[in-house]
Amino acid sequence: MLIFYILFAFFILLHINRLTNLLCLQKEIPEEKQSNIFRTINILVTILLISSYVEILVAIT
Repeated sequence: MLIFYILFAFFILLHINRLTNLLCLQKEIPEEKQSNIFRTINILVTILLISSYVEILVAIT
């Protein structure tokens, strides 16, 4: 279960980063601000993925 969830989380992070890149290109966000945007979004998505994994573990037991 853990390996499947790690692969799923990796796919989600890649997809979110792709969408973030498209957003930065479309809105013409300067390069200096893009790193902060990517960092913030990656941290928030990682928190969301970890909390959902913990919720799944609690539901199973």
